[in-house]
Amino acid sequence: MHVVPGLKVLYFGTPVVLISSRNEDGTTNLAPMSSAWWLDQSCMLGLGSSGQTTANLLRERECVLNLPSASMVDAVDRIALTTGKSTVPPLKVQQGYRYEPAKFALAGLTEQASDLVGPPRAAECPIQLECRVVAVHPLASAAKVNAFEVEVLRAHVEEDLVIPGTHYVDPLRWDPLIMKFTEFFGGGQNVHSSRLAEGWDMPHQLSRVGTGQTGNALLSQADPVQVADELDSLSRFEAARESDLGTR
Repeated sequence: MHVVPGLKVLYFGTPVVLISSRNEDGTTNLAPMSSAWWLDQSCMLGLGSSGQTTANLLRERECVLNLPSASMVDAVDRIALTTGKSTVPPLKVQQGYRYEPAKFALAGLTEQASDLVGPPRAAECPIQLECRVVAVHPLASAAKVNAFEVEVLRAHVEEDLVIPGTHYVDPLRWDPLIMKFTEFFGGGQNVHSSRLAEGWDMPHQLSRVGTGQTGNALLSQADPVQVADELDSLSRFEAARESDLGTR
């Protein structure tokens, strides 16, 4: 039987992308996001209009899309609640975000020179896509969100992921890090706790109390007032969800 729960979050599961872009002073910003999808040699990126990455893409018109594997989840999570903007909005502060100018170092990743664009690649990421911005589409239904259309100029892929003698990635060997409802997954399994889920006060963080029970089981046993408080908190952070980690 279907129900109509009035979903607040529609993150059904997409790959995590680490976007590297150039700041105005020439330094590098590295932003984790997951509102991305590909079509032919293009990619659409959903980003909040107030973010550092958005400002960099609008100014520089280029970036690198670094795709981490599921095994790199710890590096991604370390920068989940950081922003490249020196002024952090109050809502983001409340969620636990802080300004971090050296995200590559914090993540433990290595800058690798790109071939065709200014921003560096993340050397540890098995797939790196050098891109240029070709169009920006403000979302009609969300004034604070932009859809960036980027063209993939060059794709770098770890050799052992390529099917020998072809131009194709082996889907059995490539294990992307997936973000599903703000939680990290790889190979269909939850692979790491999520600071983002904690910062956004997601109700399924109740599964982290150490009982081994699922979030649904815990919710069914929880104090109704506590559950209501959790859901009210989630509603208050809805604007931040719309920006898809927007201050990064």
